[in-house]
Amino acid sequence: MRVLNALLLSAAFVLPIAAPALAENVITVTGEGTVQVTPDMATISLGVTTDGSSAAEAMAANSKALQAVIDRLKSAGIEDRDLQTSNLSLNPNWVGYDAGQTPKIAGYVASNMLSVRVRALDTLGTVLDASITDGANTLNGITFDLAAPRPAQDEARKAAVADAKARAELLTTAAGVKLGKIETIAESAGYGAPMPMFRDESKAASAVPVASGQIGMTASVTITYAIVE
Repeated sequence: MRVLNALLLSAAFVLPIAAPALAENVITVTGEGTVQVTPDMATISLGVTTDGSSAAEAMAANSKALQAVIDRLKSAGIEDRDLQTSNLSLNPNWVGYDAGQTPKIAGYVASNMLSVRVRALDTLGTVLDASITDGANTLNGITFDLAAPRPAQDEARKAAVADAKARAELLTTAAGVKLGKIETIAESAGYGAPMPMFRDESKAASAVPVASGQIGMTASVTITYAIVE
């Protein structure tokens, strides 16, 4: 019994020594950086919607009109690689709901949408004008982008890291401690909303007026620093 008590007493003194050390004090901050850049390309979503007494008639009319639009787009400088069908639909046109009658089909509606990438923004208005002239009657919007976004993204990342460091230094100085080494870094990045800018429409009076604005490349970085007492 005395031997067992001695062993237990010995273990009681050993356990505190073997316990893990307290975790290092840290501070975690999130920094953000935004770089405004002028886009150099655009993607248009446009197409043709037609109707006909039969499904075949509606689709035939649609195909003819869309081919004319595609031919005009190519003559305006759009390459095959920058034309892609994004949606194709053919639906019956139901009528009779409002009059309380039994719904019936009164013809068909065909729709074919194209995604058109415009790499020369100075021709964007002309491209839109050409497509509308030759039968495009559906326009779902324009998005602006960069052909090579990496340099702008990297600048936004640098700005985000600098912002995170400035926040950490401000907080630690206010708390009366010092900022130590970086423990972890986590990053996410993306596009900001386009910002509008004015354009002299007199230079493109014969084309659809379009303002490309600027794209805000935004990066967000979360950094954990050690705190030095």
